[in-house]
Amino acid sequence: MTNPPASNAPETRTDPAVKASTLVEALPYIRRFAGKTVVVKYGGNALAGTSNHDALELFAEDIVLMRLVGMRPIVVHGGGPQISELMKRLGKESEFVNGLRVTDKETVDIARMVLKGQVNPQLVAAINVHGNYAVGVSGVDGGLIRATQRNPELGFVGDVTSINPEVLNGLLDDEFIPVIATIGCDETGQAYNINADTVAGAIAEAMGAEKLVYMTDIEGLRTDLDDPNSLVRQTTADVIEGMIADGTIAGGMIPKVSSCLQAVRNGVGRAHILDGRIPHVLLLELFTDDGIGTMVMADQAQLDAHLAETVTPST
Repeated sequence: MTNPPASNAPETRTDPAVKASTLVEALPYIRRFAGKTVVVKYGGNALAGTSNHDALELFAEDIVLMRLVGMRPIVVHGGGPQISELMKRLGKESEFVNGLRVTDKETVDIARMVLKGQVNPQLVAAINVHGNYAVGVSGVDGGLIRATQRNPELGFVGDVTSINPEVLNGLLDDEFIPVIATIGCDETGQAYNINADTVAGAIAEAMGAEKLVYMTDIEGLRTDLDDPNSLVRQTTADVIEGMIADGTIAGGMIPKVSSCLQAVRNGVGRAHILDGRIPHVLLLELFTDDGIGTMVMADQAQLDAHLAETVTPST
């Protein structure tokens, strides 16, 4: 047998001292967030953007690690690209108004089919590769998400009227990770397709979450959409309102950032917008000094207090 040719590729192993330093750097954050609830919205765009490093597999590892170090993660997922794909295959055209899908009776059935039958089991299975942690639920289970029609012109698009935290607290207390499909219903049992960003914010508020994290296919908010160097690392709800008003934030980002600012103004500690295509982006944001992506806080006083802490920004 001949030996394989020598490789000129650089050594990829991390120096043991660097590994040890990284673990030590994570320690204060692990202590700080132990026992705290973190709501993570995993966007359909992040799922659809899974690349050769397998973003879904790495996301699952991050969620399980969060659980094992004592945090209480809740996963809320979207499925917009997957819904659009199935609609296209069925000969239906997707229509959006301010980032919300116009949803007729057939479309709400398609959304329910994709979210509960495809995306939710996919996420649950990825997490449960590492143990029996994840439990898939939808908003109709246990009256978790009550909704009402937002606007007749949008069809069966819902607004959240209430969240039943008992369903989630029961799962968390039993050391499970809830994975939530964002189909809700009203008192008559009528199902509604609800924007997953909005649901994530409502759940974070109802659960008194420490953090609300949005994972999507962009690295965060920019002051100039065409300039990657204009990434906003830390900001406030007031600044975000201004960015919406002047058109810097538009389209599908509006529901995301609107739920961000509402959440931090209603008791959620911090909100984050991260690029789900980056390997282990959750761990980089939660457990390192530098962090990654965009962090949103309630007001300038809170942001100033955060910046004055000994732990450096974006965490």
